[in-house]
Amino acid sequence: MVRFLQLTKPFLNVLPEVAQPDRKVQFREKLLWTVITLFIFLVCCQIPLFGIKATDVDPFYWARVVMASNRGTLMELGISPIVTSSLVMQLLAGSKIISVDQGLREDRALFNGAQKLFGMIITIGQGTAYVLSGMYGDPRDLGFINGFLIIVQLMFAGIIVITLDELLQKGYGLGSGISLFIATNICENIIWKSLSPATVNSGRGVEFEGAIIALFHLLITRADKVRALKEAFYRSNLPNITNLIATIIIFLVVIEFQGFRVQLALHSQNVRGPGGSYPIKLFYTSNIPIILQTAMVSNMYFLSQLIYRRYGDYPFVSLIGQWEIPPGSQGQSVPVGGLAYYLSPPNSMYAFLTDPLHGIVYVTFVLTTCAVFSKTWIEVSGSSAADVAKDLRDKRMTLAGYRDTSMEKRLNRYIPTAAALGGLCIGALSVTADFMGAIGSGTGILLAVTTIHQYIEIFNKESKAEFGEEFGFRF
Repeated sequence: MVRFLQLTKPFLNVLPEVAQPDRKVQFREKLLWTVITLFIFLVCCQIPLFGIKATDVDPFYWARVVMASNRGTLMELGISPIVTSSLVMQLLAGSKIISVDQGLREDRALFNGAQKLFGMIITIGQGTAYVLSGMYGDPRDLGFINGFLIIVQLMFAGIIVITLDELLQKGYGLGSGISLFIATNICENIIWKSLSPATVNSGRGVEFEGAIIALFHLLITRADKVRALKEAFYRSNLPNITNLIATIIIFLVVIEFQGFRVQLALHSQNVRGPGGSYPIKLFYTSNIPIILQTAMVSNMYFLSQLIYRRYGDYPFVSLIGQWEIPPGSQGQSVPVGGLAYYLSPPNSMYAFLTDPLHGIVYVTFVLTTCAVFSKTWIEVSGSSAADVAKDLRDKRMTLAGYRDTSMEKRLNRYIPTAAALGGLCIGALSVTADFMGAIGSGTGILLAVTTIHQYIEIFNKESKAEFGEEFGFRF
């Protein structure tokens, strides 16, 4: 029987691919390529799509920060196709629907190639759905040529994102392109909502959008300073100081959690004396669970809105999700019923208390999916206990006090538990940040902090390997 991955082999030759480096890439060169990659991404975020018409419809508004997308530009889809493709392939491999042996180089190459292929198919599918759903204007007004050109632009933008991510992951740069793009987008959003000089007329007079600027503006212009402080801390529909404080608190808590780890002592079979240690972090799978969970929900939201707009009178469609555009939302639909409503975060703790069923379902869903994705990810990403044991054997290392044959059993006591518990903690932190009203959403803050922490570790590791000393960065 022909394996599923073999069916994708003929298509891999036409997909863009970054070759493995044929020499050791120096740290300065990696840093340069990382900066260039980020610059290209930011430029694409500012280049508008040709042929679109102005419209207020934006079904992905809530996930744009996390998906590193920018409305109406080449980065309209952001990293969504790549992450969705990774999610689909992970579920297929984890449920054994497709057979893949991560220990074989050929299988790893086919698996990665299949992810890129599905990423391109999803890009074309999402682009087509965006055009047909009226996101860029009535399809009849756009015409076939304009609609086709929009899809082509999104397809080439998808190729750029895939290539930039592969460039970094192949060792030419530092870290992962996906994580870098997400962290940049989130940090930009937090800084903008804190210091934005844009003005908004909310009915109480002209206010600044940025929470910090609004605080000083209200204190200077209002005679009643106590009322001005109260408004700056608790104003609704715009970022306030309470949101900013919640963001800082969650930021510090995530930093503290990053330090939780178990150090397993190692013994070298080649060199006498201590062989170092192998750290198993609480966040063993890093931010992967929340990225996959966000991608899954964002795609479900998009499909739900698309179906409800056309077939909202059917009872089954209403069960999937009911959508409304509340006043002052700038044309952004929000779920008000059905499955989509219960999988969306409550706006505040007050909203949680007024509809506890909504809050309980949402919390349960986030915690469960993050734990499951985290535990499944270690099996398909080459970081399971068996994979770690094999890597240690290849390096002629064993766990101190244990035989080589019992090493995998010992690692199995820690790695699956750390993956599941870490996924639960990430989900719990995300939910807590949402309830506290943190800027950029709980998911966004988690992604930003974990990515920054990863890059600090990479910087220190690369610096020590090349210059013999760390940069001295600490988190």
